[in-house]
Amino acid sequence: MDQRAELSEFLRSRRARLKPADVGLPDFGRYRRVPGLRREELAQLAGVSVAYYTRLEQGNGQNVSSEVLDSIARALRLSETERAHLTHLAKPKAKKRRAAAARPQQVRPQVRQLIDAMDPVPAVVLGRGLDILAWNRMARALLGDFAAWEPQERNMARHVFLDDNARSLYRDWECKAVEVVSVLRLCAGCYPDDLRLSGLVGELSVKSEEFRSLWAAHTVADKGHGVKRLNHPLVGDLDLAHETLQFPDDHDLSLVTYHAEPGSRSAESLRLLSDWGVEEAADAGTR
Repeated sequence: MDQRAELSEFLRSRRARLKPADVGLPDFGRYRRVPGLRREELAQLAGVSVAYYTRLEQGNGQNVSSEVLDSIARALRLSETERAHLTHLAKPKAKKRRAAAARPQQVRPQVRQLIDAMDPVPAVVLGRGLDILAWNRMARALLGDFAAWEPQERNMARHVFLDDNARSLYRDWECKAVEVVSVLRLCAGCYPDDLRLSGLVGELSVKSEEFRSLWAAHTVADKGHGVKRLNHPLVGDLDLAHETLQFPDDHDLSLVTYHAEPGSRSAESLRLLSDWGVEEAADAGTR
């Protein structure tokens, strides 16, 4: 991916979402010719010259200092995740990231044993670019029969945008789609030389208009926690809390678990799903 173009488009998109009133500047209403803040307004807020900020927004960030990036991040009202993304784009650590991107990701046998022991809690190990690297029995029953997919298809973004079953599985599919693209965009900023990731983005851009639209918005987010609202073909509606845990020795690997509130209808539905087993759930998901 073109790191300079990514930096330029990210800064433009963040500047466009701010209104003068958001940052205490006067708004001249309909006479404004650009969405959001002007470059000179942003430069004033950040305490840098217009020429300097313009060069940065044009993708020339090689020599920018951390202090200037912090000032621009504050002026743009960036979140912590967005700040990290800006730093990755402006000051890439090329050698380290190229080496990491070239290495195939592996899941240690002990981790596989761990997620199997967590049953009946659904658990999935995701890698760089949201590749689905490992899963337990209940994750298969809940989300899809990953074992039946071709290895190159085992990716959460491909599942969400190219698998028709995902649209019926996720009751809030639009929210899931935004979440997936935001995580993928953050990963792409960290690893612009990852050919597999670039290929995935290219494939999804060609095959999904919705992905193209969301990708162009330049939203970034890290995997975290929340609630997934599912409509399972066997047990119906489920409201499940999900938690994402990173491995201390490999931050590109994460363990995602799903659980229901004790005593809830969703907890009972998960128990029923566990009793029915994987084969029945997999068959139902292909109907």
